[in-house]
Amino acid sequence: MNDLASVAVPGRTRCEGPVVRAALRRAAPALLAYAAIRALGVIVLALWSAADGKSWHTLLTARWDSLWYSRVAEQGYGYTVALPDGDVHSNLAFFPLLPWLERGLSALSPLSAADAGMVVAWVTSLGAAWALYATGERLHGPRAGVALAALWAALPVGIVQSMAYSESLFTALAAWGVYAVLTGRWVWAGVLASLAGLTRPVGAAVVAAVWITAAVTLWRERAGGAGPRAALRRHPGMLPGALLAPLGWCGFFLWVGARQGSFTGYLEVQEGWGNGFDGGIAFGSFVWQQLSGPTFAAGLGLAVGVGLVIWLYVRGVRQGQPLPLAVYGGTVLLLALTAKGYFGSKPRLMLPAYPLLLPLAVALARWRPVWTWLVIGLVAAGSAAYGAFWLNGSGPP
Repeated sequence: MNDLASVAVPGRTRCEGPVVRAALRRAAPALLAYAAIRALGVIVLALWSAADGKSWHTLLTARWDSLWYSRVAEQGYGYTVALPDGDVHSNLAFFPLLPWLERGLSALSPLSAADAGMVVAWVTSLGAAWALYATGERLHGPRAGVALAALWAALPVGIVQSMAYSESLFTALAAWGVYAVLTGRWVWAGVLASLAGLTRPVGAAVVAAVWITAAVTLWRERAGGAGPRAALRRHPGMLPGALLAPLGWCGFFLWVGARQGSFTGYLEVQEGWGNGFDGGIAFGSFVWQQLSGPTFAAGLGLAVGVGLVIWLYVRGVRQGQPLPLAVYGGTVLLLALTAKGYFGSKPRLMLPAYPLLLPLAVALARWRPVWTWLVIGLVAAGSAAYGAFWLNGSGPP
């Protein structure tokens, strides 16, 4: 198999270097398109910020969650802020992998923790784009792979991919982890799922993709007459991969619980931020308030947006989207839509749900290249303008 997943697999005789170089050459158009779109976003942000008397660098590295991540990197866990309304914001809400990388990179270079976070985001966003290309290429051909990476770069909130946030790091780990499941690299899938689980709470979606795919695979083997041992022999690494997958997420959850003196300590920390899961009741109420008040137009646009992402998910499943992608994308979408908290964060929470873009990428891949790139260019320009406006305004918390 000519892809990155062929690297470092026991029993293969192919040298790693040529495989990686060949995979990188195939992915080069997607990486160049991705880098160009994100560069446009940063340039427009810099110009907009200068006109507004603000610093683009500060907006990307030293506001909102970026400050919390860099504080964890510099001081460790234990910092809290008590608000006048009685809420307590604790930095235990933030998963540790990005702060660990910030601390390590700043220790090895002149970079501050905040700048190290931005470097991690920029590098891993390219890694995510590569994984998206590999996924699209495997399922629908090279043009779909390029379109998928470009569409992800051009999302309305794509500027978050260039911030010192954890979305880019998480998406890279999640996308390569799901790709490892697609290609039967179970141990790699487990390792990457565990790392994704150390990055964001939604790492549970990658664990779900590993576990459910493994369970369905074993069920199909059993339906075909194979016993459990024979099935595991046919899929080497499945059991270790499934055991490795939840270690990162569960490890941090249990560590926070032990530190807080309660098994549900992490959930209590999130409650202090006003976050949690209520089945979508709070979000549904928010949408209804928008629709029934003077902000009807905004509420209608929000309802249409939610309908669109649900339609994209259903469309992908009906097109035969492989089980790992369907489980991962569906879980990310479900967690985003059923979470309470700051509703302006919903688009950012859905940023890692790249399988939702596959139907659009497949459609664009069927067009003539001139029309494909015209559409992507227009969307990228809109994304750049919206990202600059967003960060110079309310922005993401």
